[in-house]
Amino acid sequence: MSGAATEPGIGVNPGGSPILAGFAGRLLAETRELIDPSLLAAIDELPPRVRLVAGYHAGLWDAHGRPGGHPGKALRPALVLSCGRAAAGDVDTGPSDRLIEAAVAVELMHDFTLLHDDVMDGDAVRRHRPAAWDVYGVAYAVLAGDTLLAVALNQLSRLGVGIDTLAATFLELCLGQGTDLEFQGRAEDPDLSRCLALAEAKTGALLGCACQLGAMVTRGSERETTPYREFGRHLGVAFQLTDDLLGIWGDPELTGKPVHADLAARKLTLPVAKALTSGTSAGERLRVLYATAGRLGQDTARMADLVEQADGRAWAQAEADRRAELALDALDRARPEPGAMAELRALVELARHRDL
Repeated sequence: MSGAATEPGIGVNPGGSPILAGFAGRLLAETRELIDPSLLAAIDELPPRVRLVAGYHAGLWDAHGRPGGHPGKALRPALVLSCGRAAAGDVDTGPSDRLIEAAVAVELMHDFTLLHDDVMDGDAVRRHRPAAWDVYGVAYAVLAGDTLLAVALNQLSRLGVGIDTLAATFLELCLGQGTDLEFQGRAEDPDLSRCLALAEAKTGALLGCACQLGAMVTRGSERETTPYREFGRHLGVAFQLTDDLLGIWGDPELTGKPVHADLAARKLTLPVAKALTSGTSAGERLRVLYATAGRLGQDTARMADLVEQADGRAWAQAEADRRAELALDALDRARPEPGAMAELRALVELARHRDL
């Protein structure tokens, strides 16, 4: 399985709605404007070298600390803000300072996971440029990740809400990453159901946490906000499925990673797991290539064709659509404010219909 979902650019494939994609794009841009001052303030409090690494990774500046970068698209903070407004029943007023602080805590948590995942997976590219560990070394990348996690927990502690939720999510992420490491190099014996469970434990866990935290800030009751967590978890699996598709067939200009990077690294992504368990001749030929020692170079194009022939691509898109519908069903049970419901629907469409 791949690591936590990456941060590809915003796009829409022919199955999506350009109107919804445009709405989602504006929502994410507004979210960045809302959270960036507080995010920068949190990072500015760090020791100088750790601050440099964290700000570079977040896309706030270049490797020398000069302004400019490629920040993530802030999907998780957008979910915090939209779910908070949805649970409050008042979408016309802007988000409270407390809601923005919770959104920043989730973004810090997300950046922590990406810093550590890049080290463990050996991924040398993040957000269209060299990964932090490749620029500053593994030790500082790990330290920066640890620090961001501590800051996220401290921020929620000051808010007095959601720290248990975030801590439980952190534990689930760690267990998921442990399973991910066990899966690496085991393409000869894949288990599709376990791969799906892993996607939920990693990407789904943090998106579910983001959604529930937003609702808890404005409503408070963990029991009342459970449908928001379910919404986010299903959305997270849809997001991971689409992300895995992008890892094989996505445009490098949008994904920020080399073409077929996941195949070259032999990651057991969901489309690959489906292909390897398909019982088809294409799946068996793919299994042989995945067992080949070393990186495959130009053979990755052949591998991508085999994944498609073995139904990996079509299945992954269909499963992403199914998970998106399950997310919307959970959202309906939460009875959100209509305006915020429209925002969340747009983010669901973005998750399952990015540019392939």
